[in-house]
Amino acid sequence: MHGMMMTRPLSIIEILRYAAGAHPGAEVVSARVEGDVHRETYAEAYARAGQLAHGLKGLGIGRGDRVATLAWNGYRHFELYYGVSGMGAVCHTINPRLSAEQMLYIIGHAEDKVLCIDLTFVPIVEALADQLPKDMTLVALCDRAHLPESKLDLVAYEDLLEGQPTEYDWPDLPEDDAAALCYTSGTTGNPKGALYSHRSTVLHALSICVGLSKSLTEGGRVLPVVPLFHVNAWGLPYAAPLAGASLVMPGPRLDGPSLWELMEAEGVTSAWGVPTVWLGLRAEIEKRGRNPGAFAQVVVGGSAAPRSMIEGFERSGVEVIHAWGMTEMSPVGTHGLLSAPMKDLPFERQMELKSKQGRRVFGVELKIVNEAGNRLPEDGKAAGELFVRGNTVISGYFANDAATGAAMDADGWFGTGDVASIDADGFLVIQDRTKDLIKSGGEWISSIDLENIAAAHGKVASCAVIAVPHPKWDERPVLVVVPKNGGDPPSLQELHGMMLEHVAKWQLPDDMILVDELPLTATGKVSKRTLRERFKAHELPAAE
Repeated sequence: MHGMMMTRPLSIIEILRYAAGAHPGAEVVSARVEGDVHRETYAEAYARAGQLAHGLKGLGIGRGDRVATLAWNGYRHFELYYGVSGMGAVCHTINPRLSAEQMLYIIGHAEDKVLCIDLTFVPIVEALADQLPKDMTLVALCDRAHLPESKLDLVAYEDLLEGQPTEYDWPDLPEDDAAALCYTSGTTGNPKGALYSHRSTVLHALSICVGLSKSLTEGGRVLPVVPLFHVNAWGLPYAAPLAGASLVMPGPRLDGPSLWELMEAEGVTSAWGVPTVWLGLRAEIEKRGRNPGAFAQVVVGGSAAPRSMIEGFERSGVEVIHAWGMTEMSPVGTHGLLSAPMKDLPFERQMELKSKQGRRVFGVELKIVNEAGNRLPEDGKAAGELFVRGNTVISGYFANDAATGAAMDADGWFGTGDVASIDADGFLVIQDRTKDLIKSGGEWISSIDLENIAAAHGKVASCAVIAVPHPKWDERPVLVVVPKNGGDPPSLQELHGMMLEHVAKWQLPDDMILVDELPLTATGKVSKRTLRERFKAHELPAAE
């Protein structure tokens, strides 16, 4: 017997339309690239999203077309999230930290028709200009007065909106229509696309509103330091309006003093970002002798938060929520909010729990398996490869059947590439990465990509790239080299020169270690586990 209820498709634009009416006092506050602070209500953002949709339609953008962004966290980027998806197109956020080679690849793979650029990133696009699609429209996220002198043919964003109606006849789209596209470089080879639907995005927003309800409250003021170009800022542009929380956008200034000043001035209650950012904020808090006035909660993800950081915030009265997820998961999969009984535990026990990656959010299932694919017990002791499934998890990679086949198991679960354990209370602990990826400041670095480039040098017999602990960035890559025929090795600077043709500067190895031979496993593969253990105390050179 079927239930007798209406079926209305879930739609991203409905989130903003709802927020415009239900939460008239909530706003988007933006520290702009232009240097000032801009404010708009959700109602104003909804009206401007309508103008944007009209403007994009005038450029020939239609259902399924990809509109790319290269931008900081700000109100115009927020409007693009809704105007693009609402009209039936796909909002494709690009990470400006990618190398030129990777950026050109994903622009071509996504077949972007429009690229919207914050002023900071105009030089990046100028360097790529000759290799961009000839018919691509370039939109500068500014008004006409701030249009920079450039060899690019730039359209001012505000000119695109000027004179357009604020009302737009938003189409009734199937809820499985594509809405947003993010590429992950957390794999070997070319970046892979996660193509989100309206349905998955709305469900993810509802899920984190429930799971992280203390952050996402009506009247709350949330600071997304995690970039909008990094997995849709962990879903905050969708969840905050739904809950009635204001968004305080930091723009390009992410240093400790700038964040402290913005949080103090705007009464930020909750801030979300990777551990590297919070190191800078903690230093500023210690310098000033107090937290920003309303600051009550920090959500940490992207890489494991040091226990010392968690304890520092907690002892100062700021609650820490450890979260975990992936681009392929929309991205939040777990959160570290403690249950009511757990809050009665001794402080040390609470810190032990908060140092784990947390428990699953609603709609996400977790399992760990052994090499044979058999499910392992969730006893906190057994460790295996972590698989996930749910309505907010990809079913495959965008236009990449080979990668999809490698990622999914026979039952349709997605393999995360992480080795993990799950305890009896449902807390996840990520123990290792099966593909030896390096996570630096919340961003992935592929060890194999770096190895393939270094191995091409005539003076290198064999090499490996491993992660070495770093106090600020969590991990940094180090290159281990066996010189060819025992001769003189190449300099690290020479290898950096080769690598810069393919990867971004921040992905370069910090140091090079020379060895006579690389340790091998029983199957003849390089044992990176042995190398990591051998060099775990290696002292990296001081930053220049």
